[in-house]
Amino acid sequence: MNKNIERLVNGLWKENPTFVLMLGMCPTLAVTTSAINGIGMGLSTTVVLVLSNIMISALRNLIPDRVRMPAFIVVVASFVTIVQFLMQGFTPSLYASLGIYIPLIVVNCIILGRAESYASKNPVIPSLFDGVGMGLGFTVGLTFIGIVREVLGNGSVFDIAIKPLNDYHITLFGLAPGAFIVLGFLVAVMNVVRRKMEAKGRPLPEVQGCLAGDCTTCTLSTACTGKSMVHVKPEEIPVNPKDVAKPVPNTNVEVKHADNQHNTEDVEEAGRASSYADEMLEGKGEDE
Repeated sequence: MNKNIERLVNGLWKENPTFVLMLGMCPTLAVTTSAINGIGMGLSTTVVLVLSNIMISALRNLIPDRVRMPAFIVVVASFVTIVQFLMQGFTPSLYASLGIYIPLIVVNCIILGRAESYASKNPVIPSLFDGVGMGLGFTVGLTFIGIVREVLGNGSVFDIAIKPLNDYHITLFGLAPGAFIVLGFLVAVMNVVRRKMEAKGRPLPEVQGCLAGDCTTCTLSTACTGKSMVHVKPEEIPVNPKDVAKPVPNTNVEVKHADNQHNTEDVEEAGRASSYADEMLEGKGEDE
């Protein structure tokens, strides 16, 4: 498969940011009250992701390693500001619906993760396709969650009312708990698909990042070197069976015996001193 097409497929299916990698959960749970909000948030993130991947890939040999993360954030923040102004000018209703979550794209772990793990290590064209694949995968995830929540919570889809459901909608799915419930069910469906693909010999990649507790596969592992959350098991030194069979002299017994003897002598000396003091006190009492 062509490398560029492979990056698209990975972002859409094999490494979907929402259902496989479990990244970007803050906007996923917050803005998916409707399908339109999900598409708007996903596409705005895709634009920022593609542009930042291109810029970071083009400057990867010029950015010093010591300041790469601040440089990445400056690049991402610049494109987020441009997207924010465009949305505010051309789609004011969507801009009002998404609210504070548009500026928060700057710290979206999907964008910083792809910048650190892929764009900073690969040429411009593959980085572009990687950004498109990851962005579209994120958009698809948000759109699915938004559709389910809108249908069950408002009885509509893309603001088009569905007559039977419009009269019997469940308000809970339009609230914050509904986002967790829908996400949980969709991830469960994804797990079922994963198991079926594993049975067919085509397993999907394991969930990455800090949610999995494995910093070795985290997309930001190189940015937090020395702060691993993984408990490293100490290396076990193999023992030769011949060494186990040999009796080991117990030197602690002799030391302990010597210590006990020393302590006994101290106690006896303290006892003699105490008896001498008692005799002196008794003699002084008789003289008086």
